[in-house]
Amino acid sequence: MADPAATALLAAATLHLGFQLTVTVLVYPALSRVPADAWSPAHDAHSRAIVPLVVATYGALLATGTWVLLTTPMTPGLLLALLGTTVTFATTAFVAAPTHAHLGRDGKTPQAIHRLLLADKVRAAGALVATAGALLNWAQQH
Repeated sequence: MADPAATALLAAATLHLGFQLTVTVLVYPALSRVPADAWSPAHDAHSRAIVPLVVATYGALLATGTWVLLTTPMTPGLLLALLGTTVTFATTAFVAAPTHAHLGRDGKTPQAIHRLLLADKVRAAGALVATAGALLNWAQQH
């Protein structure tokens, strides 16, 4: 029988990967093309729309990661899933969120856009690693 915690972690990691790839491939490139004179309303609208999705997605990762950590033995897959998730959380907290604050406060600059796009690629890589680890962990629980 499938371990429900491992299954939940796999579902949350997969959800996060889909969300992150959508942001990386579609949302941020479109946002980066907004002209400077239209930046403030576009960035404000983006921020209002995406925050609830980030909270729900990261909340699911945090809840399921905690659940699996507390209820199942540590496996290489679980370690990989937690590492990938930590990379995305840390990159969001220490790079993407402060960059968004700068962009909202000071407007669009090429340097800030570059930093945001680079941070987002790191988050996408973290999400991919987390999903691969969650899948490996799930397989190891069967």
